[in-house]
Amino acid sequence: MVRVSQMWVLGVLLAVVLLAAGCSIGGDDEGGNGEAAGDTGQTEAGGGQGGGNLLQEVQDRGTLRCGVNDAVPGFGFTGEGGEPQGFDIDFCKVVAAAVIGDAEAVEYTPLTAEQRFTALASGEIDVLIRNTTYTASRDGLEGARFLHTTFYDGQGMMVRADSGYQSLEDMDGETICTLSGTTTELNLESRMQALGVSYTPLAFEDNEPLQAAFLEERCGAWTSDKSQLAGVRSNWPADQGGPESLVILDETMSKEPLGPVVRDGDDAWADAVNWAVIATIQAEEFGIDSGNVNEPTDDPEIQRFLGQAVEGEPFDAGLGLPDDFAVQVIEQVGNYAEIYDRNVGPGSPLELPRDFNALWTDGGLQYAPPYR
Repeated sequence: MVRVSQMWVLGVLLAVVLLAAGCSIGGDDEGGNGEAAGDTGQTEAGGGQGGGNLLQEVQDRGTLRCGVNDAVPGFGFTGEGGEPQGFDIDFCKVVAAAVIGDAEAVEYTPLTAEQRFTALASGEIDVLIRNTTYTASRDGLEGARFLHTTFYDGQGMMVRADSGYQSLEDMDGETICTLSGTTTELNLESRMQALGVSYTPLAFEDNEPLQAAFLEERCGAWTSDKSQLAGVRSNWPADQGGPESLVILDETMSKEPLGPVVRDGDDAWADAVNWAVIATIQAEEFGIDSGNVNEPTDDPEIQRFLGQAVEGEPFDAGLGLPDDFAVQVIEQVGNYAEIYDRNVGPGSPLELPRDFNALWTDGGLQYAPPYR
């Protein structure tokens, strides 16, 4: 028979054990991934991971760390003065203008295709803006969150103008150069298998050795996104025949939506980057550009978009961005049309028409959610 005093002691011991177990369970779950409750989710190398506050970190740091390409004319390349230039580079500036208020406050990190997701996951960069295709497996397996598509692209094939090739079916037995660690390899294999065309892939980690191999005719064709091929073609050396010596076949082999990528787990940062990009598209739709962004307007939709009070009431979308973030973006970098035209549009060396990248009102796919 158990005495009352013994029962009391056993009850206290049981309560202590249950309390300890409860603390252990709460400590594993509340912080996420085994982190203690109250942890911001940040790591020393990767601030902002796992539900942290990378937006505040970037604003406090005063510099955006942007992962880019430095070898694709028109999109991400090094200019004659040594400065990064291109369509993707401008969108790094868009994010910096919105978040920090200074489009030039960017630290650029050139990355190969195989390095990019590792650099993003480790926190080496805050955002990846480097001709990266949005796919299901990358969204699900890389710990990455893809945001608004900035460029709708498709995979193509570039050959020498004197090759005689008119279509992919003509290329049986050819050696084709491609980048490793990209969707391009898989698309090429799938498409050629479907057509019953045999080929030999020759893969490289980055564009410099790939271009050398193409110049040396170690491969008779080069496959990549059509935008990238257009950039390479526009910059083809005169002593190698110039742009006219190369042809990009008409066939489009895949869908390649390209845009910014951030780490999973930090919604505030993802929202800030996303709406910075969307602001360029909405500005074009409103007819706002870098030349007229500061002109007065009576349109309440535009007033709200530009951070002005509507009927005395300020508007806060809860994005953690300054009220005038759209003004900073458009004033310092431009709207979507300005960014597109100066880097890759018909007036640029790439001469790419808007096509799918036109506004939805012009038959394209660029469509901005309402800012309200």
